[in-house]
This record gives sequence, structure tokens and C-alpha cells, in this order.
Amino acid sequence: MDAHRDRFRDPRGRLTDFAGFDVLVVCPRCGGCAVSRPLPGDAPALVRPRRLTCPGCGRTASWGAGGDGPHRGGVVVGGDVDPHFRLPLWLRDSCCGGHVLWAWNAEHLDVLEDYVAARRRERGTVAAGGRTSMLEKLPTWMKTAKNRDELGRTLRRLRATLP
Repeated sequence: MDAHRDRFRDPRGRLTDFAGFDVLVVCPRCGGCAVSRPLPGDAPALVRPRRLTCPGCGRTASWGAGGDGPHRGGVVVGGDVDPHFRLPLWLRDSCCGGHVLWAWNAEHLDVLEDYVAARRRERGTVAAGGRTSMLEKLPTWMKTAKNRDELGRTLRRLRATLP
């Protein structure tokens, strides 16, 4: 990457922490960038009802709490599909020998860019009975220094596709 940072401290977050933000997906109707947005409510963001909207073609769908989507109910976290509607993520691209690099949204992309750009990565404070962070669960190909430049280029390409 062009702008290496000296140090990155793992904020100890989980992938599901990004569920409170919009998740960018490929619209099933037009192939443009659609948004899966959590609706207001008291439930945790990951299980809160969501609304899918595509500004390009006007497609809409609902998930959870009586939604009309094809996958009412269960959440599937992980991989290059959105956890609610199970649509392909907008922010995904091939990288490092055929692996797929993906992010749910700009906030997720920010953390990945900071992590990849850092020459020194620190674990961060782990509370008693602490959980494994999202970054600790990254595959080895994303943690390897030899892939830093290609990862950086791919992350910049993904950032350029943000609506």
C-alpha cells in the first residue's frame, strides 16, 4: 500500500458490530448498488428488521418481523453475502490468488484498510473472558505482509465503488 501506517491497535470489534450500519448489496433486479438498512428499534442491530432499497430501480423488500423477503428469520453471518437477504455484497473483489475480499459497508472497509496498511498490528486490550475479534478471525492470506500491497489496491478499488 502507498501509505503504510506505523501502528494499528485492534479495537476488538466483531463483524456483527457493523450490522447497525447500512449493508451494501447487489440489487437482485438491476445489478446496481442496493442498501439493506436496519429499521429503528430496541433489538440488537443484527436481528432488527431491515429494509432493502435500490435507488437505481426502486426495488424494495423487507426482512424480519413479518417481512416479505425470501429469507424471513435466520441470519447467516460470514462470506461475501449479506446476512439478512443473502444477496451478494456490493463491496467484494477477487484478490491474492483468487480469494474474495469483501466488506459490508464503508465503516467495515475503514477498519480493514487501517489494519492492512499498518506495519505493526497490536492485539488491543482483552477483557476477562474476552471474545475473539473480527481481525483475529481474518484468514491468513489477509494477515500476511507479502499480500499488503495487493490488499491495499483491492481495498482502494472497493472504496471507489462506494455510492
